[in-house]
Amino acid sequence: MTETTDWYSDETATLGDRISGGREALGIDQEELARRIGVRLDTLRKWEEDRAEPRANRVQMLAGILGVSLSWLLTGKGEGPDAPHEAELPADVVKLLDEMRTLHSQIARASTRLGQVEKALRRRLREG
Repeated sequence: MTETTDWYSDETATLGDRISGGREALGIDQEELARRIGVRLDTLRKWEEDRAEPRANRVQMLAGILGVSLSWLLTGKGEGPDAPHEAELPADVVKLLDEMRTLHSQIARASTRLGQVEKALRRRLREG
């Protein structure tokens, strides 16, 4: 297997994944990051699980604390932590990661197509 260089990209990871990845690369737990940012632990957990999104000022704070660029945190492009080295992972884990990436891409494409179909249906219903 070749190492994935876009581990944290928009196609592969969410904002929550990048927050979690940056925190883990820094070597701190959720409780410590929540304390440094000044939010409740539950709030940080929701961000990392993509059940909520931080406000812009908190995203800037996260970037500073994690030592990553704002661009990387939002898009996966720019200065961020190194991706996990797949060569160090067991083969079955690498296989699961590959499957997860494939599914994530398929879901993103299907979601885009669903939006297009929904827009076309609304337009058609307005036309009568």
